[in-house]
Amino acid sequence: MPCPPPLTAMLQHHIEQYGVAEDGRLFRSMDGGDVAESTLARVWDKARKAALAPEEYRSPLARRPYDLRHACVSTWLAGGVLPAQVAIWAGHSVAVLHAVYAKVLAGLEEESLGKIARILGLPADDEDDLDRD
Repeated sequence: MPCPPPLTAMLQHHIEQYGVAEDGRLFRSMDGGDVAESTLARVWDKARKAALAPEEYRSPLARRPYDLRHACVSTWLAGGVLPAQVAIWAGHSVAVLHAVYAKVLAGLEEESLGKIARILGLPADDEDDLDRD
């Protein structure tokens, strides 16, 4: 899983300060066990309220922590990361990635056609002449 150096440094600092559970988990209860679902929900709601504008908080935006995973994968795809690489990082097969994130991938068609035109040495004006079927 890729992680920008500043975020990696923050994670390392957190681990140095608080450590991890015996099994390597980063988040654990006071006694070292699993964090209760009710605690996760309460903390997540508090974080959303602090981080989002009131209208965003009332929306479905990042309603669940899992929504961040979906946003991350969508961002990687929209940023042009190869779907096969994204599938590996996300723990998906390429088929599942295409099924779940088809809208994001379809939105990259024009960019992909432009890349093909550049590889073939076609002028930018000819990009519209590529067969899209």
